[in-house]
Amino acid sequence: MDLLDGLATTRAIRRYRPDPIPEEDLAQILFAASRAPSGSNRQGFRFIVLRDGPRAMEARRLLGEGARRIWEDKRVRDGYDAGTGVEENSPKARMARTMEHFTRHFHEAPVIVLAALWCHRKPSLVLGGAVWPAVQNLLLAARGLGYGGVITGWQEPVEAELRAALGMPDDPELQLVATIPLGRPVGNHGPVRRRPLTEMVYEDGWEQPAPWAIDPPGTRFTSAGPPVPTRR
Repeated sequence: MDLLDGLATTRAIRRYRPDPIPEEDLAQILFAASRAPSGSNRQGFRFIVLRDGPRAMEARRLLGEGARRIWEDKRVRDGYDAGTGVEENSPKARMARTMEHFTRHFHEAPVIVLAALWCHRKPSLVLGGAVWPAVQNLLLAARGLGYGGVITGWQEPVEAELRAALGMPDDPELQLVATIPLGRPVGNHGPVRRRPLTEMVYEDGWEQPAPWAIDPPGTRFTSAGPPVPTRR
């Protein structure tokens, strides 16, 4: 697959076929993740792959519980059952159905990968640069082999129990930062929808238009994300 095509079609996949991922494919995916850059080349990121071992099964159970807890709170907090959420075919209602199915079946994904990071200094946005390139490499490699996944934080509500189940050291510098299910998608890959380049790319100053930043013909867009302020 062409690299640029892969970048444009690696969308969030939340439904998976039950087909197992062969170990040779897993090795390629994790090799690509390990090639990611990191500050001072520390490579402080680590990956725990959960398949069907005894610890993995307990971890899956805990992660499934965490997923449902987060979604139930978000469903109420963000009003998914109010406003346009009561309209069966509204984007809000469709997303609610997608997330309901995802969180109920997420723990059944053929493979779940936990991303961890050794934090050698105080956590910050900059520190995330030590792990997120590796996570994106992982997703792109999965896409190249016909698999899909999505970045989640389902580990957060159950992190203490999860660490104990997996035998992780009780060290505050070692943090679990993401949970990534992987599998053959039910349905199709991309293309992804994002905001137009005219809203996201500036030249020679803040909010100064870049006339050359033009989306390719046929690009589809989304209105998701924070509102774009009106230029004065």
